[in-house]
Amino acid sequence: MKYLLIPFTLILITLSGMTSCKKKGDTLANIYVRDEGNAVVEGAMVVLYGTNTQNPPVQVVAVYDTSYTNAAGLASFNYNDIYQLGQAGVAVLDIKAQLLNKVGQGIIKIEPEQVNEETVFIQP
Repeated sequence: MKYLLIPFTLILITLSGMTSCKKKGDTLANIYVRDEGNAVVEGAMVVLYGTNTQNPPVQVVAVYDTSYTNAAGLASFNYNDIYQLGQAGVAVLDIKAQLLNKVGQGIIKIEPEQVNEETVFIQP
């Protein structure tokens, strides 16, 4: 009986340890940029940044990321390093897209472990 109890206990501990570990999924932001004619815009600079909402403003580490759109008009951002498991949310960020004299703005809410998407239209 004693010889059966030890392997059974080890199997139980191993199985409980394997089920308690959760792998963190990717937290991504995809920004699509289009012009006033709804055509995709390649080479546009896209900036995602946080805005301080406290009064008076406090000095905090802010998010400020820049990327450029590809041939499909897509700029991608990875926020795996910001999101930690158990965190309630990630961020609400302002979007600014620009190509030459055309500019567009928007807002995106970054949800954890999801591909978050938003489209910004730029115009002169």
